[in-house]
Amino acid sequence: MASGKQHDYHILQPSIWPFLGAVGGFVMLFGAVLWMKDITPFMFLAGLAVVLYVMFAWWSDVVAESRAGDHTPVVRIGLRYGFILFIMSEVMFFAAWFWSFFKHALYPMHPDGISPMADGVWPPAGIETFDPWHLPLINTLILLCSGMAATWAHHALVHENNRKDLQNGLILAILLGLFFTVLQAYEYSHAAFGFAGNIYGANFFMATGFHGAHVIIGTIFLTVCLVRAYRGHFTPDKHVGFEAAAWYWHFVDVVWLFLFAAIYVWGR
Repeated sequence: MASGKQHDYHILQPSIWPFLGAVGGFVMLFGAVLWMKDITPFMFLAGLAVVLYVMFAWWSDVVAESRAGDHTPVVRIGLRYGFILFIMSEVMFFAAWFWSFFKHALYPMHPDGISPMADGVWPPAGIETFDPWHLPLINTLILLCSGMAATWAHHALVHENNRKDLQNGLILAILLGLFFTVLQAYEYSHAAFGFAGNIYGANFFMATGFHGAHVIIGTIFLTVCLVRAYRGHFTPDKHVGFEAAAWYWHFVDVVWLFLFAAIYVWGR
């Protein structure tokens, strides 16, 4: 009988991370309910700590598996398909906020929240919106330049195997992502409307706020890739982790373009 692996697949060993992640997620969400009821925030924070630890440990195992040679071409295809499905789920997540925004913009509701207004206006009376051609436009250009830097880093790795440009492109993409987040926080601090009390503010902060959260997550994603790049983890043939980060970052770019066009420009 032949010895050794006779296939291109990676048979995973039993792992505690799925179970521990599920427990942490339950504790975190249950704790969020307690926090919203003004009981205690500690259960939420404990669950969040468990979830973050599981994410770090589980992905560390995935990186170790890749370094050990377990990620064959067939396995890498599966990883790419899985991440594509994840991005598709993110598309549907943001579709919900766009749906809510357009629904209330096209059919403004009476203050009673039940009946539509025949002469309703959007944005609601008294709401002072942002001028899209000032800070929002600057933020759009910053995020697009960050996406270009990520593309530069990807091209340097795949087509030139130029590790210096890979690192420089990632550094630039990360710095621009951080700059975008700072300007977004500055914009929020100068908003003439709040989250509560009006449907425009609720839609605006939910849509742009969740996008901002994705920018922060993407910045962390790219930072991890930068650390791995300095450790020599990526090659022109094996770079699924960085490829996933670049795809995620471009998804964040595209969502922002739709937000800018729909909420900042059209929604005024």
